[in-house]
Amino acid sequence: MAFALTGARVFDGAEFHDGHSVVVDNARIAALLRDDDVPAGTRKRRVEGLIAPGFIDCQVNGGGGVLFNDDRTVDGIAAIAAAHRRFGTTGLLPTLISDTREHMAEAIAAVAAALAAGVPGVLGIHLEGPFLNPDRCGAHDPRHFRPMDEDDIALLTSLRAGRTLVTLAPERVPVDSIARIVAAGVIVSAGHTAAPYETIAAARAAGLTGFTHLFNAMPPLAGRAPGPVGAALADRDAFAGIIVDGHHVSATSLRVAIAARGYRRMVLVTDAMPPVGGGPSQFPLDGNMITCRDGKLTRADGTLAGSVLDMAGAVRNCVDRLGLPLAAALHMASGAPAEFLRLGDELGRIAPGYRANLVLLDGALAAVESWIDGVAATES
Repeated sequence: MAFALTGARVFDGAEFHDGHSVVVDNARIAALLRDDDVPAGTRKRRVEGLIAPGFIDCQVNGGGGVLFNDDRTVDGIAAIAAAHRRFGTTGLLPTLISDTREHMAEAIAAVAAALAAGVPGVLGIHLEGPFLNPDRCGAHDPRHFRPMDEDDIALLTSLRAGRTLVTLAPERVPVDSIARIVAAGVIVSAGHTAAPYETIAAARAAGLTGFTHLFNAMPPLAGRAPGPVGAALADRDAFAGIIVDGHHVSATSLRVAIAARGYRRMVLVTDAMPPVGGGPSQFPLDGNMITCRDGKLTRADGTLAGSVLDMAGAVRNCVDRLGLPLAAALHMASGAPAEFLRLGDELGRIAPGYRANLVLLDGALAAVESWIDGVAATES
């Protein structure tokens, strides 16, 4: 049965609307109408605040006390998705940190089963590594790093539903291998890399379209060595993920990046770990104890190890710390990631025919309700 959400301001992905209702029918947006034009007999639900396209997070290592690397199951994925839904995330990629080929296969199988079971919010998988540069390993265990071979190519291209995103270091993977997995439908992003600009450019020509957590696990931009950061700042057609938590990148550097390339293809990600949504403040990762102090996750040696950021928090930080317009922050949380994942024709907007994935925000930009395919969190 169709229903209408009335009473809230609406951001449709491009513009704000007052005095409008979002009409949902059969899991899709049927219309965005003036309140007086909602058809008689339509069931109405009055809400207060701001309705926006649901947030999409391309990099979610864990949540709700679950680390995907340690719980490569449908139940583990469902727990992670439910934890992040509390903060307005209606679509995500469970993200596997560099691991063994066996664990990668189990993670892909679990995501395939979650997609088949219709676990709310699951859009595919992000395999962050293990084809990374050991000099830029961050919190990844370099013992898992290896060259990409034929078995890996078969594995990376094995998910038949949803989206597969692979983060790799272009200097560690042959260009023809990048082209092969891109041709098979994989979305490729550069991360944990020290690649020269020319190597990044060759990978871009082969189909690489993104940069994973820009600035982090990359050498800094230098006058005669632009590297991956310079390549990203100079390329407005690629997508760049950013972690806006106040710890991973300074607000000044983020403002510079957005000033250089605009916000349209800047993608908010959380790089979230198990504490988000109620998990413990300490947890193990590849034999290292990760501890949260003052909102910052680190190993004992001080290495950053993901975040406790949620997507609503990322949006707030963009407005409060970076001074971005709310429309830009919301686009970076929904429209940009939808386009990056090649889902821009069904997610990231409130328009007829789009999936009814929505978030309701209060005046402080905290998420108070969400809908996935027209089903409210309070109803699921």
